Amino acid sequence: MESENYLGIYISKDTATVACVDSGGKAGGIVGCFSVSADGQAEAAPHVLASLISQGCAERDWEFSEVAVALDCAMFMQHNVHSEFSDTKQIAATIRFDAEEALATDVTDVAIAFQVTSSEQEGSELTVFTAQKKILSDVILSLQSNGVDPMSIEPDVNCLSRFVGRKVSEQAGTLFGVLSGRSGYLIAPSGGGAGPQKGCRVRTFLVGSTKDRNGLLAREALMSTALTRGGEQINRVKVFDSAGTVDCQQLGERLGVEAGEVDLARLASDDAELPADCADTVGLAIACGAALAHLEKAPLVNFREDFMPYQGKKVRMRKTLRYLSVSVTVLLIAVGLYFQTQLFGISKYRGRVRDKLAADYSTVLLNQKLGDMTLKGALGRLNREKNKVAQKTRIDLGDESISSKLTQVLDAFNKCAAKTRLNIESVSISTKNIVITGDTSSRSNTLHFRNTLKASGLEVVKETLNKEPNRDKFIITVEQMNK
Repeated sequence: MESENYLGIYISKDTATVACVDSGGKAGGIVGCFSVSADGQAEAAPHVLASLISQGCAERDWEFSEVAVALDCAMFMQHNVHSEFSDTKQIAATIRFDAEEALATDVTDVAIAFQVTSSEQEGSELTVFTAQKKILSDVILSLQSNGVDPMSIEPDVNCLSRFVGRKVSEQAGTLFGVLSGRSGYLIAPSGGGAGPQKGCRVRTFLVGSTKDRNGLLAREALMSTALTRGGEQINRVKVFDSAGTVDCQQLGERLGVEAGEVDLARLASDDAELPADCADTVGLAIACGAALAHLEKAPLVNFREDFMPYQGKKVRMRKTLRYLSVSVTVLLIAVGLYFQTQLFGISKYRGRVRDKLAADYSTVLLNQKLGDMTLKGALGRLNREKNKVAQKTRIDLGDESISSKLTQVLDAFNKCAAKTRLNIESVSISTKNIVITGDTSSRSNTLHFRNTLKASGLEVVKETLNKEPNRDKFIITVEQMNK
């Protein structure tokens, strides 16, 4: 049975955070997480990270059915682009031309993904993400070579937005700000919540070595108010700062709205503390958001769709069909061998029966060979011979008249056989008469035999006499005299 767990990977240039999410719950509970680093191997970083990710999953005996990747914001660019169309299919067909016009640069080597933030009769406003195909290819091929094939590669901010949308309630009118060690994320509502619904607006910015994280977040949040134009009014700000230096009270005063903290660690894990293998809370939230992509009903903001579509399900289907075809073939061969064995046994038995029948057949039919005759034909021939014999020798011993006639004939034989040197060739008995064929030593002895028959109560109705050397042949037909 295929595992119901999903793997989310948040990958940057030299680090990666991996989270295994259980899909049993609607929001997805975390099974485990860990982080790995390429230790400054910039050129070979994707291959090193992919190998470490595969080893980490194997060490923890994780089983999962799908993999999704979140790409760090330093590895892609974000733009606001206007499209003349409002239909998603038309936008997808023309997005490359619109992006090239907006960026004023060749996008041949760039993978493009987009999200519709608003639609009107005049067209649609899009958030367009672009990433170098070479970077994406290195990530995908490195993971595939280690047995991990991601179904999607999304911007990290979209994955973080999905995580917040799934985990946080009461989102209406709330701007979420998240600061990691080197990046900042803003998730603003637009006609809906701050979750992964269509129309959610997102922004990323670099934090770097800035010490005044409070001021940086305030400036970026003020700039982001323009993103919500035409959407919901922002009336509160929820903040998570991995460094813990943001003063929410001061931030709220500067923005003129309510400000508070959001605990990403508690949202990501039911435990009070995260595992020691996963100290990067923001990275964990992004990785979890990537793993939750399987819950999305709307199209993903997926870089893979633009140049290297995911074939994992088709490959698994082909492997399954190949396995089934092999299994069915083996099963058919086994069934064929079974019936072939049964047929061989029956043929062998028929051969023994035929050999035995051939000997008996030759004896019954006076040395006639069975030859190529079928068993059915041989049985038919024997039945016909049996019927012939039965017709020739049919005597109803239950009939008193026939029994009486036979007794009279035998009595006549006994009386004169020695004197007449009687020789009987055949006696044919029927319900009407008896035909006796034989011979005596002379004509006088034949007449004596005939008289003996009459004396025994039989009437001679027909006779044929024929004189031969030393013998007198006769055919006498007799009937029982009427009493």
